[in-house]
Amino acid sequence: MSENRRNYLLLHLIVFIWGWTAILGKTITLPAVKLVWLRLPIALIGIIIYLLIRKKPIGAAPKNTFKYLAIGLIVALHWICFYSAIKESNVSVTLACFSIGSLFTALIEPIFLKRKIRLYEIVFGLMVAAALMLIFQVETQYQWGIFLGVMAALTSSIFGVLNGFMVQRGHNGTHISLYEMLGGFLGMTVFVLIAKPWIGPYFEMSGHDLFYLIILGIAATAVPFLISLSILKTISPYTISLTLNLETLYGIVFAYFIFHEEKQLTGMFYIGAAIILSTVFLNGYMKSRKT
Repeated sequence: MSENRRNYLLLHLIVFIWGWTAILGKTITLPAVKLVWLRLPIALIGIIIYLLIRKKPIGAAPKNTFKYLAIGLIVALHWICFYSAIKESNVSVTLACFSIGSLFTALIEPIFLKRKIRLYEIVFGLMVAAALMLIFQVETQYQWGIFLGVMAALTSSIFGVLNGFMVQRGHNGTHISLYEMLGGFLGMTVFVLIAKPWIGPYFEMSGHDLFYLIILGIAATAVPFLISLSILKTISPYTISLTLNLETLYGIVFAYFIFHEEKQLTGMFYIGAAIILSTVFLNGYMKSRKT
């Protein structure tokens, strides 16, 4: 099997895993900020254990360390927006808004790759914006959740493009993973110390929440994060972002059966979500024709 085909299979595997992250976020009863703050060190420990088992060096070049730590802050901000959106609305609304991420990436990538913005990408972007407005007007009780979902998509696109930019220029993917988790954790720790009255006691949680936090931190964060950075050697950030829209489909299907969210959404939501997904896949079709 060629490396490229193997990486595409790995991509679909981690997207399927990521389809469960929204479900886990809904299942864990902790506030979003506290959830993210505790998720980061669990993922960090998992990555360190992996490096020790594989006998890989932990240290990174000092000139690169600050870059990784800074991007880690963006990763943490993305997760805060993502899980706050789920808490404020529900899994389906959040993932529908998250679909706009591939179009954000289409706009951000040209800045780093120094290519022109394609007209059809702008058209698709306007279609997605119109669909989001449709959802926004109908699902009025989820306005704040919709805004947070869009911000989660934007921040995901930013750190995805930055990671792809560095990996394709020879940066070590495991070091990027390690120091991004560390940077996110350090930044979140400062914030949590300030926000303690809001989020409550630091470590107080139920056994139920701890169990699902460990699953979220290891199986749904450390493992797929390491894989996603390794496959960026042959797969572009845009392709990964586009494929991530399958996470939307997986998550909405999971939420349908687990949380019965179809009872909370109107028909207009599904029309808006269908428009978003159709533009995403049309975008992928146009890219394949260009290729």
